[in-house]
Amino acid sequence: MRDHDNRREEISLAFDLGQAVYDRRVALGLSQTELARRAGMTQPQVSKLELGGTVPTVPLLARLARAMEAVFRMELFGSSIRVTFTDLDGTAPEKAGTEPSSTEHASTSATEAETDASAGRAAATG
Repeated sequence: MRDHDNRREEISLAFDLGQAVYDRRVALGLSQTELARRAGMTQPQVSKLELGGTVPTVPLLARLARAMEAVFRMELFGSSIRVTFTDLDGTAPEKAGTEPSSTEHASTSATEAETDASAGRAAATG
């Protein structure tokens, strides 16, 4: 059962990281193609990341933060995680109609996390 719990945690982390990248990119008004260019990636790689299909490495997270002119933070507390990309001065960019640039999951199942994250990224193909 331990491996199942670890896999569930990895899936949840992948979605949290992808959602944080998506939120920041959209708040900045960047396309996936533009973010990919800035971060030395391809557009399909950005799409896969935003959809929770991969857990990025620390060097990739650093490149993404630089590409989005942001500070990257990941806070772990108990079974919860908070991932954010914020402006270099610590604030989130202001853009009408956007969600805050962070995600939080407190002991959600992988299925719930997948459903929530997929709904939030339905338009993540641009």
